[in-house]
Amino acid sequence: MGVVTLTKSSNGAAIITLNHLDFRPANGADVVIKINNVNLKTLGNLTFKAIYTTSQPSVLTSAGTGNETATLKVTKTISDFVRLVDRSMAYQEKPNTYTSASFKWPFVSDAKHIQLQSSTNNGKTWSVVAAVLDAKSGTAKVNNLSPHLLYSFRLLVKDGEKKGYSNEAQFYTGKMDVKKFGVNADDQLDDTQKINEALAYLNKIGGGTLAFTKGTYLVKTVHLQSNVYLFIDKDATIKAIKGADAPESTWFSDKKYRSGLSPTAIGPYADPENYMTKQDVGHHYFRNTMFFGERLDNVKIIGNGRITGDGNLVNGDNVMNNAADNRADKMFTLKLCTNLEIGGLPKAEDLWYDPAKDEPYYIAKDGSKDVNIENMLNIDRAGHFALLATGTDSINVHNTYFGKNSTSNVRDIYDFMQCNEVTVTNIYCKVSSDDIVKPGSDCSLGFTRPVHNYKVRNIIGDTNCNLFQIGSETADDITDICVDNIYVLGANKAGFSISTNDGAHIKNIHLNCGHTGILHSRSQMFRTTTPFFISISNRGRILGADVGKYNFTDNGEKHSELLVKNVNIGVVENIIINGVDIAEVYGGSSYGDATNRWKPYDGKQRKSSPIIAGYKLPDNETVEGGLNFKLPNGLHTGYIKNVSFTDVNILVKGGNPVADTLQTSPELGVGQYNVSNLKTQPSYGLWARHVKGLTVQKSSFNYEKRDSRYVIYLDDVIGAQLSELKMVKPTDNPILIGLKNASQLKTDNIVYYDDEKGKNPKQYK
Repeated sequence: MGVVTLTKSSNGAAIITLNHLDFRPANGADVVIKINNVNLKTLGNLTFKAIYTTSQPSVLTSAGTGNETATLKVTKTISDFVRLVDRSMAYQEKPNTYTSASFKWPFVSDAKHIQLQSSTNNGKTWSVVAAVLDAKSGTAKVNNLSPHLLYSFRLLVKDGEKKGYSNEAQFYTGKMDVKKFGVNADDQLDDTQKINEALAYLNKIGGGTLAFTKGTYLVKTVHLQSNVYLFIDKDATIKAIKGADAPESTWFSDKKYRSGLSPTAIGPYADPENYMTKQDVGHHYFRNTMFFGERLDNVKIIGNGRITGDGNLVNGDNVMNNAADNRADKMFTLKLCTNLEIGGLPKAEDLWYDPAKDEPYYIAKDGSKDVNIENMLNIDRAGHFALLATGTDSINVHNTYFGKNSTSNVRDIYDFMQCNEVTVTNIYCKVSSDDIVKPGSDCSLGFTRPVHNYKVRNIIGDTNCNLFQIGSETADDITDICVDNIYVLGANKAGFSISTNDGAHIKNIHLNCGHTGILHSRSQMFRTTTPFFISISNRGRILGADVGKYNFTDNGEKHSELLVKNVNIGVVENIIINGVDIAEVYGGSSYGDATNRWKPYDGKQRKSSPIIAGYKLPDNETVEGGLNFKLPNGLHTGYIKNVSFTDVNILVKGGNPVADTLQTSPELGVGQYNVSNLKTQPSYGLWARHVKGLTVQKSSFNYEKRDSRYVIYLDDVIGAQLSELKMVKPTDNPILIGLKNASQLKTDNIVYYDDEKGKNPKQYK
């Protein structure tokens, strides 16, 4: 972003000039210069100096001194001899993990004799190391190092232009106990400073593993470091205390966003450039967290111990109104990082759920239940986010149990904003108040990034919202998401939700296609307000969005609300859903009920049909004074395209009267983009509106109590194909499939029964 020019000064120095940059977002270093594989001929010091000039809020020019300068020392000997660190995405501890080391350096063309040397006394004495050394490729590997020693390594080049000793590289042969740095772990004293010193030390020596052995560690904000792993032993607990780092200072304010989210709240759109009014407050403050990392690479938090917020991580949207020492609302925050792993000890088996014991188990190779789950990392009371990863790529989270010790004070579990290459495996969440797995793309960095390539597998949980949701933050495109084997214990919104609200293109989303591995079980959904919620809305909460307030009617009802005028309606397409069994369709999550795991349906809980809802702007004739804008692409309706359901069995509660066939759900818009906004649907099995290309096959629809609505209702659906279906039809409604402005419908081999499954089967014609 910006314009770069390269020129020379009168004394021959190179000048790199960057113009029109936006430094308002606080995203770490604004400009990074990397010099690699350069053979500089002139020895000595090279000075780098940065001078910047601002245009707002006033014209200011920096002095070009202090931390705006840096010196590069040019030597004749090898100066970039480095130890290679393990960058695999899955931690595996092998017998030689901590007793072997590999190194690399630039090829030296004229050197015939290169030797690897080591020292275990901080360089006082050196000895030759027996290593597998390849001078041509500039690599070496050494094995059988003694455990629990700090080694220093260097090269000796015996001839040629680079003759002499290289720089040194270090390696600690084992997990380094954090207590060696003076950490108490006594559940009494604040251990933050000493832990951060230990992390910084391991980073300085090129990386390593920091072991949290038996004890209780009290922390405010832990500053993660590149190439440093945290290993949490079974008997170790890391506990949050008040006084975490303050939220970062910002150019913009998010207060107008907090003014409200109703269909008439102008706050998110008042300043088109204010990225802080485009998403929830928890998303755009990063430093107020228990563990923080920014622009890091290769970070792991592994083990089978416990990490708890202990009630000191808040989960509300009014965090900025709290006392200064009580504004931490996240457990792990990773921003603009790469290669992140958080999880338990590795286990290859698939995690699944035993309803009789209300506990997860691993599926053993012989198909039996392996109830030993002591390998799992235990996390509880994580605040607004257990993990908020923003602009972070290559993530692996796995084998984690949320809520084993406490189910209070937790909101979102995994929020992946603007992240790519993500794997989520073997996750059990006893209960949360918000989404469990959530890919999205927001504006919190001051810019947006597209999202792609997720592999999500074996997710089990109960939530006050959605078990899996794409959105609601959809400021950029989201594609290629594969989810296999989910077990929804409860969801007061949806079991599986896909929404585009801010103009994004959502494409290629698959449930139970086997792309993450062999499907070991059918997916299960219980106690969901709706099992599926696939939708488009007109929220348009992105940079540059412009809105206007309009009075219009929607299906005869009067509306006075905002419409987004310059953001195209988003696209949802290529959705495949296979192999799901659904029952107890009502909002029955145990969230908020300390006495009952799940409250049975009593007729008062919310319930909705499975929903596919595109979006249509109000027609010109329904708007007072007419609709005075056209969207950039000229489209008036956002169709959901190419949706397929195969082998999906739905058993709803039922009980709706035939009068509900007349229900018409409003269009989703600004401030109204949840399943509850659609009220009651005219069908119990599937309701679809503004859809092009819908396939439903080899599936069944049934109710517990007579539901007199249509089984399926198609409103402005073009090209639906319904085949090999079994349906229970109420005897007081002669119409099986309701149609409104639907076209190109094809049906084949549909069998329906009178009021109960198996009774008087008939072929639909």
